[in-house]
Amino acid sequence: MVRVARVEPGSIAEEMGIVAGTELVSVNDRPLDDFLDWEFLTAEDEFALEVRQPDGEAIVFEIERPEGEPMGVMLEPPTIRRCANRCEFCFIEGLPKGLRRPLYVRDDDYRLSFAYGNFATLSNLKERDIARILEYRLSPLYVSVHATPWEARKVLLNNPRVPNIIDQLTRLAEGGIQFHAQMVVVPGLNDAGVLEQSLTDLYDLGEAILSVALVPVGVTQFSHLYTGKPMDAVNAGLILDATDRWAARALAERGERWVYGSDELYLLAGVELPGPAHYGEYAQIENGVGAVTRLREQLAAGIGALPRLDGRRIGVVTGTSMAPMMPALLRDLAAQTGARFDLLPVENSLFGPTVTTAGLLVGADMRRALAGRHDLDLALIPAESINDDGLFLDDERFAALRDSLPMPVYPSYDFADVLAHQGRMAAA
Repeated sequence: MVRVARVEPGSIAEEMGIVAGTELVSVNDRPLDDFLDWEFLTAEDEFALEVRQPDGEAIVFEIERPEGEPMGVMLEPPTIRRCANRCEFCFIEGLPKGLRRPLYVRDDDYRLSFAYGNFATLSNLKERDIARILEYRLSPLYVSVHATPWEARKVLLNNPRVPNIIDQLTRLAEGGIQFHAQMVVVPGLNDAGVLEQSLTDLYDLGEAILSVALVPVGVTQFSHLYTGKPMDAVNAGLILDATDRWAARALAERGERWVYGSDELYLLAGVELPGPAHYGEYAQIENGVGAVTRLREQLAAGIGALPRLDGRRIGVVTGTSMAPMMPALLRDLAAQTGARFDLLPVENSLFGPTVTTAGLLVGADMRRALAGRHDLDLALIPAESINDDGLFLDDERFAALRDSLPMPVYPSYDFADVLAHQGRMAAA
């Protein structure tokens, strides 16, 4: 069922009398099941739209609209297709009890893969889903491959009924669909020979596989895989060796690297991160591939425009994985602005020491780092740690945290966003 959540004032939909709560039934007699049907079936400028108003009245509108003009409706969120797997490394498996309910939702939805770049395993695809992907040309899709050997994938996804991923990718590729793939590498399960076979199988799919990201497994202290240690430097180095070997082959044969290691692999292995040219268009930056390099690049491009903040003392909270990268960045910022920067690495109190990403720090971690720092003029915390509702993962509200600390606190993506604002405030 597709239902209207909101209607834009002055839009075509408002002029027609569509209101919040209206059910959108069909377009040209084709039933509407979700937002994909709505987007694709209403792409033409002329179509018949059947609706059911909140009072139960059924109406068919003959739509003729100027080219490209939107209908002006916001749809209610779709019902998310849940994941039927129980991956050994799934982050949700490692969540503690007692957090807010949406955090425990396991989505595995090809529609969200196309619309938002969410990774999906494709393990719950039905024939009708495949037909829709091909008809609507939902490309590229973001696919959690993890392993192509069927038996290894069954173990990794903890699902004996998982379909053969190469058969699925091949069928969709023959219909013109392309993919960005990821493999979360778990030592002993899908590294070494399984990794080599997987990269071979994906490479053999040719242009259908646009990129592959290799990401080290990360488990929390609540996971049954938890050992108290993260993936070690030796394993991370071996994975990077495989990455470099396959990237060199792809560069020679296809003119692009094709396979990339996540930033965390480089940090774990103690290897210097590549420069911007290595990552091209940063196709998998949301997967932690090139995020640090992109930050450096953005900061280098904008640092010359930052204002003087002489005498200010600024605290910078980050996770333990980013801490070694930060001093050089902060030295450059200090030289440009005249401010003094105090780096405050924090161990994750909710998920344990093996979860080192700054974006997964929680409100309690920020409080622990900043509560006693009366010497700071302001503090920067990772903006990625706060959701759109202003909540950290431990349900601490940013507004409440901010009000309880002895200095102004600002979420920041790249330093420049907050520092430029500070300069404007000082000049006002």
